[in-house]
Amino acid sequence: MRNNKLFMIIAIVIVALFFISVIKDFAVKISVEQGVELVTGLKLSMRTFNAGIIRTIVKITDLKLFNPASFKDRTMIDMPLIYVDYDLPRILGGNIHLRNVSLDLKEFTVVKNEKGELNLNSLRVAQKGKAAEAKKEGKPLAFKIDKLHLKIGKAVYKDYSGGGMPSTREFNVNIDEVYTDIDNPQALVSLIVV
Repeated sequence: MRNNKLFMIIAIVIVALFFISVIKDFAVKISVEQGVELVTGLKLSMRTFNAGIIRTIVKITDLKLFNPASFKDRTMIDMPLIYVDYDLPRILGGNIHLRNVSLDLKEFTVVKNEKGELNLNSLRVAQKGKAAEAKKEGKPLAFKIDKLHLKIGKAVYKDYSGGGMPSTREFNVNIDEVYTDIDNPQALVSLIVV
């Protein structure tokens, strides 16, 4: 009888931990999607968002950032995979330390609509918010990525400003590189933009 109760308690704890893990990932996924939309006005979707409870890993699959409604093309950014293995004690101490990062950017689409507006300009809201936040802080956070695996497929530029069918240019970037010891956020942005 006592063994049955112990088995039942263990089973309940395991099931509860499983549901907490699933609910946690779902809640964070929804929060991130809604947060991005609130800050940028752009819709974000992810097929999966997994964050480990014990292992310090975040894995996002099929992330898509969508254009504003005034643009014919639906998707601005298509990222099949984002993987981050972070150092939780250092982050809690105020230092951003990422052990291993994989970014797989399949396609990035820049669109100029019929009015001559670029879809990229819709991201300025987020940039202004970050700049204001950085000014408040004064002191930059320590930042380090031990290993970055960066894959970039292609960039597409579509111009609808001439009317009718868009003028389209594709740039097959085909980057598949590994970088180590990145300790400057601007260097990271430069790697991606260049």
